[in-house]
Amino acid sequence: MKANRAQIEKALDAPTAATRVFLLYGPDEAGSMALLKRLERAMGEGAERIDLDGASLKADPARLADEAASFSMFGDKRWVRVMGAGEESAPALAALLEAPQAGNPVILVAGAIRATSKLAKLCLDSPAALAFASYAPDEREAAQIAQGLARERGLRLSTELARRIADLTGNDRALMAGEVEKIALYLDAAPEHPAEATAEALDALSAGASESDVGPLVNAVLEGNAAALQHELAQLQASATPLASITRPLLNRALLVAQIGSAFERTGNMEKAMETEGKAVFWKEKGAVQKQARIWSGDKAGRLIERLLEAERMTRTSLGPGDTAVRQELLTITRQAARSR
Repeated sequence: MKANRAQIEKALDAPTAATRVFLLYGPDEAGSMALLKRLERAMGEGAERIDLDGASLKADPARLADEAASFSMFGDKRWVRVMGAGEESAPALAALLEAPQAGNPVILVAGAIRATSKLAKLCLDSPAALAFASYAPDEREAAQIAQGLARERGLRLSTELARRIADLTGNDRALMAGEVEKIALYLDAAPEHPAEATAEALDALSAGASESDVGPLVNAVLEGNAAALQHELAQLQASATPLASITRPLLNRALLVAQIGSAFERTGNMEKAMETEGKAVFWKEKGAVQKQARIWSGDKAGRLIERLLEAERMTRTSLGPGDTAVRQELLTITRQAARSR
């Protein structure tokens, strides 16, 4: 079944046995990832998550239905996440929808597939599935989204500040959520004790290295150059630059690379993909971005964005592993890029 935003958010916030599978697709992959997080929160921290991808489902189409019907060994909640789903996943999805029972919610993130694709049609035609396509919001919608995110965190956000946040993040839902969360933490805002967002708080948290300043680090991570990464991290440490200042430029580049990679998969022409999706790329960075789009192809781009979102989350709280864990995450991503070159 086709869902509107209110319906998909309500269903993800409180999943029931009536909906076996959620399909998130469309060109706004960050929007899809933000929706996926709603199901993750609903399932709870103790839930067991089963991670699959298109390749594993192609090799074993029966596995998706099996995992959806299986019980956790420890009696905890269980859910299945499929990243980078494509047409190769259609037989597995059909088997799930036709199975006599399921039980565990399944969520597929498919990227910019067409509504006429086999995968989308299976979900759109089934009462046991909900499908939602995410598209990049315009300026007005982005400001409204920012205000909605702020309300959830107990933060009162004026229209002017909401527009500033939308502009800072390029109307990206995931990055807007990050900015809102940072301000809420900074002002100690929560639903039970709301606070008014201020321009001073936004200015303080937006200060730091510009994207051009951290360009060498971004390229080192996404191209798999561990030695260059260690050098750039040492430079940041010497200048007392917080790691929170580098996660947004990394996410921006990862999202751009994912868009270019998706266009390349559709057209088979990298130059054309760069022209249509990479108009904002500075000419000096064109070669680096093209190289990165080839390294982070297919479902690897989705997993990259997820890891960078988690790294950004770690920089936004004083609790947990902090900068050490972020450094390790960046090194892990760099090593993966090196293996994929």
